[in-house]
Amino acid sequence: MLGESHDLLHEFPELEGKIATMRASDEEFARIMDQYDDLDARVRSLEELGVPVADETIEELKKERLLLKDRLYSFLRG
Repeated sequence: MLGESHDLLHEFPELEGKIATMRASDEEFARIMDQYDDLDARVRSLEELGVPVADETIEELKKERLLLKDRLYSFLRG
């Protein structure tokens, strides 16, 4: 859906405590999470505002967001 929230807490609500702990204690996790949050906000903004953008561009941004989410999840599992 357009403008749907994909923030990490929305995606993994059962890991809220671990996400908060890791964000506060793991510099690399925090850096990647900041990148993820920024990218998610950019994608949602483009979708919600109806900014003209090529389908390929938005799909590439979504793929990048997914890769970052996968990296963050691997931190959370470890």
